[in-house]
Amino acid sequence: MQVVVVGGGFGGVKAALELSKSKKVSVTLISDRPDFQYYPALFSTATGGSTLQSWVALGEIFAHRHNVHVVVDRATTIDKAKKTITTASGAEYPYQKLVLALGSVTTYFGIEGLDQYAFGIKSYDEIMQLKQHLLHGFAQTGNVDTRYLVIGAGPTGVELASALGDYLQHLKKKYQRKGKISVSLIEAAPRVLPRMSEAASAKVTQRLKKLGVKVEVNKKVEAETADSLIVNGKPIKSHTVIWTSGVATNPFYTENETQFEFSPNHKVVVDAHLRSGKHVYVIGDNAFTPHSGLAQTALHDGIYVAKHILRRHKAAYKPKQPPVVVPVGEGWAIFEYKWIRFGGFLGALMRRAADFMGYRDILPLGQALGVWHTTTVREEAVYYAELDRPRSQE
Repeated sequence: MQVVVVGGGFGGVKAALELSKSKKVSVTLISDRPDFQYYPALFSTATGGSTLQSWVALGEIFAHRHNVHVVVDRATTIDKAKKTITTASGAEYPYQKLVLALGSVTTYFGIEGLDQYAFGIKSYDEIMQLKQHLLHGFAQTGNVDTRYLVIGAGPTGVELASALGDYLQHLKKKYQRKGKISVSLIEAAPRVLPRMSEAASAKVTQRLKKLGVKVEVNKKVEAETADSLIVNGKPIKSHTVIWTSGVATNPFYTENETQFEFSPNHKVVVDAHLRSGKHVYVIGDNAFTPHSGLAQTALHDGIYVAKHILRRHKAAYKPKQPPVVVPVGEGWAIFEYKWIRFGGFLGALMRRAADFMGYRDILPLGQALGVWHTTTVREEAVYYAELDRPRSQE
């Protein structure tokens, strides 16, 4: 059976790994980047952590999976009638079964100036640009920003804001700079982590304030200029605005909109087996299912569709609510699963365990341990060498 998997994230990689266990299946994995990106570690890499914790080459993951062929290209067109997928290079790939595991993309909601001036941490290039900006600012006399603004108080924004202050103090000491610097977390909703419980939100807000982060909720970002962020009609002076909010359905689906049915929030409607049509599965961030947008959901989806394709699992898909664990500074995290909730050092241990399980889901045990170990390594010393590394998206 010829199966094409599009997307090299959690869902796509997991589906390909599970499918590769059958000798009756030949898998073509199409990804627009040559590496798997471990999203939960991006905030750490952006604040001085090792790049090894955030990217693993797809070639390494599938090195011993001889029935998996990795293609670095971007899927552009689907023809369900012909059962083909076409890529940006013009290549056409026939399939018997197709798994679309494309991740969501960043959106700025049309806010003027953000696409031009704001930094991001959702790709290798974005993180390198932010690191270059921060280090050059401290290295050059008189260029240190006094206020650093993180927009979006979801998990990524909270993780970044809580780690950024410590990293900035480290740079300040290293480069012997004086003066006060501050980190603000700006959120349009009435509280941080709006998808978690109010109790969890309150605990995290208290922790953020203890770390010196200025928590600003009910704040609407209206525009950004070269030196200011406009919030609720007032400018806030800053040359370092980091956007962590806003995701949208992958443009592949809108570019092929006649081939799909969409929900009111513009996710792809799927049936009880995660299918959008008889031979096409849509999983992960873009599927209109409960809990989509989370890494654990994408992994769950990948395992399910692989079993369904191999006819080892005929039952309908059952959404699985994953636990949520968000680190908030060194040695502290908030954990929440249904009615279970706790914060502190135990939460941090749970996050360490969750990260190991995340790496283990895609890597052999020894390699997973090696990558997991790098989460404790600060890689700032080799930063300039990292700038010369080829861009992973190309």
